[in-house]
Amino acid sequence: PTEPSSPQEHGLDFQRLLDASAYKERFRQDMIRWGEEKRRSDPGFFCRAAVEGALQPVWVVSDTRRLSDVQWFRDAYGDVVQTVRVVAAEETRKRRNWVFVTGVDDTESECGLDQGVAFDWVITNDGDKVALGEQLEMLVQSL
Repeated sequence: PTEPSSPQEHGLDFQRLLDASAYKERFRQDMIRWGEEKRRSDPGFFCRAAVEGALQPVWVVSDTRRLSDVQWFRDAYGDVVQTVRVVAAEETRKRRNWVFVTGVDDTESECGLDQGVAFDWVITNDGDKVALGEQLEMLVQSL
């Protein structure tokens, strides 16, 4: 079998893959499959890519999805790592046009951190801008 290739190698519009569009949904399972192949051959592949060249004193690495990602950062950076989980009620997510897709939304890429991680912070984002701002301010002040 050949090595899986990146979205760019398939001539896909990278920016459109980052949003919640129908365009992304057409390629979502292929992207998940490609990512899984990369992780199987090199579990730290995406984690190293996320911090490559980062020189700032505080980094925000968004969209880690697996226990192995969290473990990689903890192993590499120790106690300075702060884990943050952002949650929203299912009703809120549906109002934001999220629709559960079997075989996608119940896989490790979507729910790999639902168990097994004691998050340092849990931020609720249900649409209350004031409450969200207060939570984020507390997080920023802690840094």
